[in-house]
Amino acid sequence: MGLAKTEMFTDLQNEIALFAKVFGHPARVAILQQLFKIDACYCGDLVNEIGLAQPTISQHLKELKQLGLIKGNVEGTSVCYCINSVNWSKMKETMLQFLNQDISKIGDCC
Repeated sequence: MGLAKTEMFTDLQNEIALFAKVFGHPARVAILQQLFKIDACYCGDLVNEIGLAQPTISQHLKELKQLGLIKGNVEGTSVCYCINSVNWSKMKETMLQFLNQDISKIGDCC
């Protein structure tokens, strides 16, 4: 299997691709929606809320945390998660700039 060769692309292009990847799985979208829904640190059982196995939830939480979109704190025997509002805002700005690019219509194309 070949390498992704991410070094061939700009930091911004790689960042946008990582953000897109995190939204590429419905479990991560569901986790983010759950965290937004409660609007506070969530120390409950996401397994019951999302309906996936604990190892699967843990892997998705790890990816969200690695990208910095969520943060987690250990409280006793549980880990509490919440949206990292600073990084979420930065991600939104980056993605909006990318998504709001206009395609100029010069003549007929394809």
